[in-house]
Amino acid sequence: MIPDKVNLSDKLSLFEELWSPKIVGELNGQHVKLAKLGGEFVWHHHDEEDELFLVVGGELVIEFRDGRVTLEEGEMLVVPRRVEHRPVAEEEVHVLLFEPASAVNTGESGGELTAETEWI
Repeated sequence: MIPDKVNLSDKLSLFEELWSPKIVGELNGQHVKLAKLGGEFVWHHHDEEDELFLVVGGELVIEFRDGRVTLEEGEMLVVPRRVEHRPVAEEEVHVLLFEPASAVNTGESGGELTAETEWI
C-alpha cells in the first residue's frame, strides 16, 4: 500500500476558521493538525501532553508568564507539558501542530475556544 501525500497549502484552503485545528494525519497515537491563528488565544497548559508548533506561514508569538518566543515561517517550538503559554498572532498565521490525539487545544482551561477534532 502506498500512502497518500498531504499538500499543506491544499488543506489550508479548505477552511477559514481561526483557532480550529484540523487533523491532516495520525501516527503512533499522535495527531498532525493544521490551524489558522489570529489574535490572542487563552492562557492554558496541558497536564499530560507536549505540544509542537511549526509555522508554515506568517509569524507566531508564544507567550510565557516569564517571556516570549517569536516563531517565523519554517521555525518550530515544543512547549513542554505543564508549561502555561498563550499563542498570539498579530496577523493570520498558519501552523502545523503535532500533539497526542488526547490533547485539547485549550488544555486545562477549556472555554469557548475549545475546538472539536475534525479531519480534513
